[in-house]
Amino acid sequence: MAQLLEGKVALITGAGHGIGRAHALELAKQGAKVVVNDLGGSARGEGSGRVAEEVCALIRKRGGVAIPDFGDVGDEAHAEAMVQRTIGEFGKLDILINNAGIVRDKSIWNMPVADFDLVMRVHLRGTWLTSHFAAKHWRERAKSEGKVNGRLINTTSGAGLVGNFGQSNYGTAKAAIMGLTLTLSLELASIGVTVNAISPGALTRIVAEGNAKMQAKETDESNENEWNPLDPAVSSPIVAWLASDEAHYVTGQCIRAVKEQLNWMQGWTKAKTIINPGKRWRAEEMGKIMGSDLFGVRAPGLRLGD
Repeated sequence: MAQLLEGKVALITGAGHGIGRAHALELAKQGAKVVVNDLGGSARGEGSGRVAEEVCALIRKRGGVAIPDFGDVGDEAHAEAMVQRTIGEFGKLDILINNAGIVRDKSIWNMPVADFDLVMRVHLRGTWLTSHFAAKHWRERAKSEGKVNGRLINTTSGAGLVGNFGQSNYGTAKAAIMGLTLTLSLELASIGVTVNAISPGALTRIVAEGNAKMQAKETDESNENEWNPLDPAVSSPIVAWLASDEAHYVTGQCIRAVKEQLNWMQGWTKAKTIINPGKRWRAEEMGKIMGSDLFGVRAPGLRLGD
């Protein structure tokens, strides 16, 4: 039986722990050659390490092909180097999964500006940089090969889709990644690249950060086949499918995978429309128009969402 990703080459960022690690194991299981990128720092983005080597060793033990990369996705030179290394080692890049991320949670009045900037740098800038260099590779290939079956999969979250207290940096970055996903799905369509987003729900280092009662559990040989609704690997089969040729018709979409639920997310659609034909809106009339006509608020003082 042919593997879903046989002959494919994938670069996965933030693949040393949690969800990224699970993606790397699943894609390798499906036949892809995998570049496992991870700076090796903490969930707060501090320090560095060689954890990517451990994931590669596990993949190779299972008969797969993987090499480690220790680059910083937020650094332009590092991002370019990891894409070029993938191409140099395996001759091409078919799949880019942007998963690298950190957290530095605080309410907005307590959050240092540096914590906002660093989270945006890793999540948003890091996703843009690797996508930028992958897109250049795919565009050059398309000039000589015609359309390429490229796959770009970004990582958003519930915090980016509906917000979350204490995560004005993380939530903003994850919402912006959805905007980037939608834009790139338009820009790369003509060369045969699909661009989608996964929104996983799992117990990872990032979720457990700052909560002593939570302990993340990595996917490994001992628990790979167990059903754990908070397992970081819950979304990985969906990511592997989105990365395959079978998913050629899916682009510009967001799939949220939480426990046993698979949700097709559609945000910022028109909930209701009112029309003021041929006239300007007048501020003094907006109270009635917004309250009763648009939002349907009947009781004085009632807030939307109450």
